[in-house]
Amino acid sequence: AARSRERVARRRIMDWLNYHHLLYFYTVAREGSVSRAAKVLRLAQPTLSGQIRKLEEAFDEKLFARSGRNLVLTEMGQLVFRYAEEIFTIGRELTDTLRGRPSNRPLRLVVGVADVVPKLITARLLEIALTLPEPVQIACLEGKSEALLADLAVHRFDLVIADAPLPPHLNVKAYNHPLGETPVMFFGTRALADRHRRRFPRSLDGAPMLLPTPNTQVRHALDRWFQENGVHPRVVAEFEDSALLKVFGQQGHGIFPAAAVLEDEVRRQYGVRTIGCADGVIERFFAISVERRIKHPAVAAITEAARERIFKRA
Repeated sequence: AARSRERVARRRIMDWLNYHHLLYFYTVAREGSVSRAAKVLRLAQPTLSGQIRKLEEAFDEKLFARSGRNLVLTEMGQLVFRYAEEIFTIGRELTDTLRGRPSNRPLRLVVGVADVVPKLITARLLEIALTLPEPVQIACLEGKSEALLADLAVHRFDLVIADAPLPPHLNVKAYNHPLGETPVMFFGTRALADRHRRRFPRSLDGAPMLLPTPNTQVRHALDRWFQENGVHPRVVAEFEDSALLKVFGQQGHGIFPAAAVLEDEVRRQYGVRTIGCADGVIERFFAISVERRIKHPAVAAITEAARERIFKRA
């Protein structure tokens, strides 16, 4: 559905587009109100409102909706705004180039991150983009995988980082780029580690445990591992946010799992100790993009470094 709306928008833009009307719309959306936009454009408010209506008539779509006294973009309005922003940004760069002024605008990287991906993994991956010779500006948004992938389909993101490949039931034309995989280890405070490190993994039977929520890939794998090893831990709490899970572990509320590739960072940052490795439990991470062959230099750098450095030792 999202791809269909984008095709319709593109077709309508190509069939008829008054760039003055598009500029008026863009300014209203950016300023947040007709009155402020009218001052910027030095137009009367009724004139500006009339021009916006003409653009809506040309698209046969409402671009704004009322929310109290404020104007908010409709779904189609958000799509048109993204195109308008790109059009006018390129226009400014063209003007600067013709006037001999170099463009200092950094390369923009818009990333969607599934909320189940550990924050330390996300940080490691995105930090790579900041080491490139060309300046990069990162915009990182977190959410549910399916919602992020729907936005990827309409080019809201350059990249989505997830703990699972693109589900086959989603009607999204995108491509999976495996980043790497890592075993999973258990951590705890010194007291918990001293108590449960001996006779591991049998020692986890009845042990206080902090776990990811059941909607995550790693939780499914851990549940199977517990069953295979005849272990029945006492689940104290479940977390969707991996960082919050680790904070509770730091406070001694229970033993918790984390990616082995992060072992040094987890021990240093949270002051905990390693208890043991859940043999056979693997966390996998994927970069999902609309490009079969990655062209964005920051995305290419992230995928290459992930495979060659970040997950290599795991």
